[in-house]
Amino acid sequence: MSSQETPDEKLPAEQGAAHGAVRVADEKNPFADPGLPPHEPRIQDVDERAAKRSERTVALLFTVSMLATVAFIASYVAIPIDKSVFIFPLGRIGALNFALGTTLGIALFTIGAGAVHWARTLMSDQELTDERHPITASPEVREKVMDDFRQGAKESALGRRKLIRNTMFGALALFPLSGVVLLRDLGPLPEDKLRHTLWSRGKLLINMNTNEPMRPSDIAVGSLTFAKPEGLEEDQHGFMNEIAKAALMLVRIQPDNIKDKQSLEWSHQGILAYSKICTHVGCPISLYEQQTHHALCPCHQSTFDLADGARVIFGPAGHALPQLRIGVNDEGYLEALGDFDEPVGPAFWERG
Repeated sequence: MSSQETPDEKLPAEQGAAHGAVRVADEKNPFADPGLPPHEPRIQDVDERAAKRSERTVALLFTVSMLATVAFIASYVAIPIDKSVFIFPLGRIGALNFALGTTLGIALFTIGAGAVHWARTLMSDQELTDERHPITASPEVREKVMDDFRQGAKESALGRRKLIRNTMFGALALFPLSGVVLLRDLGPLPEDKLRHTLWSRGKLLINMNTNEPMRPSDIAVGSLTFAKPEGLEEDQHGFMNEIAKAALMLVRIQPDNIKDKQSLEWSHQGILAYSKICTHVGCPISLYEQQTHHALCPCHQSTFDLADGARVIFGPAGHALPQLRIGVNDEGYLEALGDFDEPVGPAFWERG
């Protein structure tokens, strides 16, 4: 094929002319500029129907974002804060948090997806080149800026008018404190609520699965059972907050195998009651090894020896699980003999 028969886009010289001259390597510039590849039009550039489809797609994504935002606001207003739902495979979670997270995620994702699709299909994709230039100002410009600054400082008399200067600094320093006052509206003060749970003397231990009070015979040696305080129901207001502090796990160990003296005294026939809330970041503990009597937190693998006061033997947890003193009432049901001996969950600044 002769040069006259070669397509235009195959000619290096013409390609360079279309996209900027191709430089030739020399001693000063050992690397030649290859230039830009030839521009290939998209289907939206040559087919108006394809462009309209892309336009409708972008508009649909933005519309979905608007609907998701409306759903976010409606969820915040309509869904009770203590309502929970079962979502497979997440399990039972707060309905409000799930709705807010889902709708907000959809709203943000569709805005981003719409913007990306708009840029990739409808906006110009022509590549442009520009020579680099110094970004620093010239000495003359810098000198003029400093002269203007010094002139402004002199005219303001900030150095000479000390009363104005000091009161201005005081006003600027105190003004942010008004925002601190608004923090009071974030909710009620915690007071000592973190130190107490619903457990108290005489509260029956209710099985979380059967919702029935338990007898010692209901708990086999080597088993792990979860309980809640009597009177706490899933459909009542504040359930999620209360169960997060009062969740209990029961394990039965042969009394001869219980190493800690206080744990043995606070147990009943080898039945030990510990907080289910991990003392690291508050995850629920749910794994138990019968032979070693070790309980494992699935979040960060903190391991507690339930036969030795639930002390930490591995992992990032800072202290042992709080124990609940239990006994039996006149009817033979397991009951609490008080509250936990210390605050449950992760350590906080009030802990002595």
